[in-house]
Amino acid sequence: MTEEESLVLIVDDDESVREAIADLLRSAGVDSVSFGSTGELLSFGKPDRPGCIILDVQLPDLNGLALQEQLNANGRSIPIIFITGFGDVPTSVRAMKAGAIDFLSKPVDADELLAAVDRAIEQDRSSRAEARRLIEVSALVEGLSARERDVLRGVSSGLMSKQIAYDLGLTEITIKVHRASMMKKMQVGSIIELIRLIEPVKDRL
Repeated sequence: MTEEESLVLIVDDDESVREAIADLLRSAGVDSVSFGSTGELLSFGKPDRPGCIILDVQLPDLNGLALQEQLNANGRSIPIIFITGFGDVPTSVRAMKAGAIDFLSKPVDADELLAAVDRAIEQDRSSRAEARRLIEVSALVEGLSARERDVLRGVSSGLMSKQIAYDLGLTEITIKVHRASMMKKMQVGSIIELIRLIEPVKDRL
């Protein structure tokens, strides 16, 4: 299992199932919180630690697939591992297409579940890191002047300083001054670094 502190959310209306899964996760060094309904889960909110949801498909208040769709629509997506005693191919296909990590049948094999949890936590950790990086890069771009952003757009399109100068009606020397200032603010030392850095926000420039 992953060494970084994480939190798994267990949602099943069967208390014995919740306890068994919590015990299994505990044995692997993973913290968990259990819920008997989707309503309880939604009230809990999204954890501030990497993790996932182990979710029963058949729940009394809102079935697991509907919850998955709701979380995705609300921007609260988190990796989901579905477990069910009544699985069928169309349901599992629908769940996987919506981004589920795995779709396991009860009684769940312990090793399969732990492996799925490990994959889910790793995916969530990567997603959170990417989101943080997106915020950081966006903040750097916001710190640029209007002219520096013009130069950034040109550079990101592969234009040379001379071409950017022509398009903006400025001298090449002026463009080079703006480019140097822009790259300093973006905290990069080369064009290659800059292109890699802005890739996540390129469409928003």
